[in-house]
Amino acid sequence: MIKITFPDGAVREYESGITALDIAKSISEGLARKVLAAEVDGKVIDSFKLLTTDTNIKFLTWDDLGGKSTFWHSSAHLLAEALEALFPGTKFGIGPAIEKGFYYDIDLGDRQLSDEDLARLEKKMKELAAQKEIFFRKDVSKKDALEYFKEKDDQYKLELIDGLEDGSISFYTQGNFTDLCRGPHIPNTGFIKAIKLTNIAGAYWRGNEKNKMLTRIYGVTFPSQKELDEYLTLLEEAKKRDHRKIGKELELFTFSEKVGPGLPLWLPKGTLLRNKLQEFLQKELLARGYQPVITPHIGSKQLYVTSGHWAKYGADSFRPITTPQEGEEYMLKPMNCPHHCEIYKSSPRSYKDLPLRFSEFGTVYRYEQSGELHGLTRVRSFTQDDAHIFVKPDQVLEEFKRNIELVTFVFNALSFKDFTAQISVRDLTNKEKYIGSEENWEIAENAIRQAAKEYGLPTVEKAGEAAFYGPKLDFMVKDAIGRSWQLGTIQVDYNLPERFELEYVDSDNTKKRPVMLHRAPFGSMERFIAVLLESCAGNLPLWLAPVQVTVLPITDKYNDYSQEVAAALRQADVTVSVDERNEKIGKKIRDTELKKVPYMLVIGEKEVTERKVAIRKHGQGDQGSVPLTEFIQNIAKEIAEKI
Repeated sequence: MIKITFPDGAVREYESGITALDIAKSISEGLARKVLAAEVDGKVIDSFKLLTTDTNIKFLTWDDLGGKSTFWHSSAHLLAEALEALFPGTKFGIGPAIEKGFYYDIDLGDRQLSDEDLARLEKKMKELAAQKEIFFRKDVSKKDALEYFKEKDDQYKLELIDGLEDGSISFYTQGNFTDLCRGPHIPNTGFIKAIKLTNIAGAYWRGNEKNKMLTRIYGVTFPSQKELDEYLTLLEEAKKRDHRKIGKELELFTFSEKVGPGLPLWLPKGTLLRNKLQEFLQKELLARGYQPVITPHIGSKQLYVTSGHWAKYGADSFRPITTPQEGEEYMLKPMNCPHHCEIYKSSPRSYKDLPLRFSEFGTVYRYEQSGELHGLTRVRSFTQDDAHIFVKPDQVLEEFKRNIELVTFVFNALSFKDFTAQISVRDLTNKEKYIGSEENWEIAENAIRQAAKEYGLPTVEKAGEAAFYGPKLDFMVKDAIGRSWQLGTIQVDYNLPERFELEYVDSDNTKKRPVMLHRAPFGSMERFIAVLLESCAGNLPLWLAPVQVTVLPITDKYNDYSQEVAAALRQADVTVSVDERNEKIGKKIRDTELKKVPYMLVIGEKEVTERKVAIRKHGQGDQGSVPLTEFIQNIAKEIAEKI
C-alpha cells in the first residue's frame, strides 16, 4: 500500500501501481472526467502513470496552468498526426505548449501551406479528436530511438535524440502517430472539442539563423466551442490594440530597414511620451534617495569578461568592436550593471554610505534574432529604467521591500492592477547555468521569499527563470485582454560584488563585501510603452498624453486667438497643438478624435469675443464653454491629481 496526500492535507491509502486517474475516480466520476494530468511532488505527470511510492498529489484540470499546458501540448501532437496524415513525409521539429495554445515547427520540403491547408488540417484534427485516441507512453533506448527516426528520415528528431542521455528517452503514441516526447499528455484526444489554427510563420531550426527556416504553425484548442469563440473575440480585440498599429496612428515611433531591424526610431510625440514617463519616475527616485548616473554606450570587452556576461552570452548576443589599437576590443553596452560596479569602486565606501542607490535610464544593445523581433516588445536597442543598490547584508530585506513598494507605486500610477509576482529561482537540475556559491544562492532566494512574505505580496515560484548571477522577483502584468507580460524586476546579487571585488569599511574597521540589488520598475521603456498602449488601446491618461490639448479654430480668422490659447497652456506646462488646416471644423474634430487627444478646444467668434474656450472631451463630446483661465486652472489640477 502507498499513502497519497491531497492538497487539503487528507491522506488515503491505495494499492501500489494505481494511477492518478484511478484515484480521481475513487473520489468522484465527475472529477475524473475533468482530470487532464496530475502534479505529483511538484512535478506534472500523466494522469495514467503508475504510482508506486508515498506521494503528494494534485489533480490538474482545465482551470490549472499545468492542465492547460498539458492540454495544448497534446494538441500539438494532434496537429502533427493530422499533418502526417495529409502531408506524408513531413519532418517534425518541436511542438511545445505556449502561454496561449501551441505551435509545431515542421519541414514540408518545397511545399508552402495556404489558408485552405489550415482549414483542412483543422477538419482532420477534429476527426482524430472525435476518435478519443489514447496517449500511450513508451520508454525507449537511444539506439532504438535513433533507428526509428532514421527510418522516417527525420534529421530534426535525430539531432534532438543525439543530445539526450540513454535511459531518459520516451515516445508517445496516439492513433497512428508516434513522437519523441517527455510528456506529459492528457488521457485521450476526446478532451479536445474546439480547434483553431491561427497563424503560419517562419522559424529557424533551434533558433539559429544558420539553420534551415522551418514552417511554424500556431494553434489553440479548448474543451468547448464557447470558450474558443470567446478567445477569438479577444484576438480580434488584440488586433485593434496592437501597439504597432496604435504607434503608427498616433505617430509615436517607427522602424527603418536602413537604420536596422529592431532599432526603434522615436518620433516627436513618442519622445514626449517617453520623457513624461522618465520625468515621473526620476522625480520619485530623487525623493527616495537615488543618485542619477550616466554611463557610456560601449565598454571594454574585459568589463564583461569580469562580470561573467561574456562567458554566458558572448557567443550569441554580443560582438566585439575592434579599434586600430591592436588587441583593443569594445562592446556595445548589453547591460548597465558592470558600469555601475565601476562607479561604486571609484571611491572608498563606508558602511555609513550604504544603502547607495545609483539610477540610470541606460540604453543597451542586444542581438535578438530577426525572427524573434516584434514591435517594441522585442528589440535590439532598448532603455532600462535601471538602478543598482549597494547594501550591507543586513539591509537586503528592508531594501528589497522598499523596491517592491516602488514597483507597486508605479503600477498603480499606470493602472496596472492585475499582476503576478513571480519568484524566479535556479533550475536545480542545471546548476552549471549559474555563477556563485550554493550558500549565496540559498541566502538570496530566501531573502526574496521573506521580503515578499513580509510585504504581504502573493507570489508564485518558477524554477529556471533566475538571472545567471542571482534570483529575482519578476512582475508579470496582465493587460486589458488577459495577456501576461514581464515588466518590473528586482534581483538580489551576491556574485557581481565578488567578481568586481567591491568593498566597504564596516563599523569595526574591517573590509566587507556589499550585496547588490538590481531593479527596474518599467523593465524597459520600449516594452512598458507597448504594453501600456495595448492595455489602454492608445487612450493614454491625461498626464501622459503626448498632446494633451488640440486647439481647433473654426476658420483662419481665429488663428491668432488660438495661438494665444496655446501659448497660455504651454506656460502652464500643458502639451498643446493647434490645427490651422483649411478644413471644416467637423473634419478637424473627427481627426483629433482618431488621434485620441484628451481635450479639444473649439475657437469661434464667441470664444474670441468673450476670451473663452469651447471644450470637447475625447469620447465624451461637448463639455460647454468656460473662460480660458478657468480651463487652464482645471486642466493643471487634473494633470496633477492623475500623477
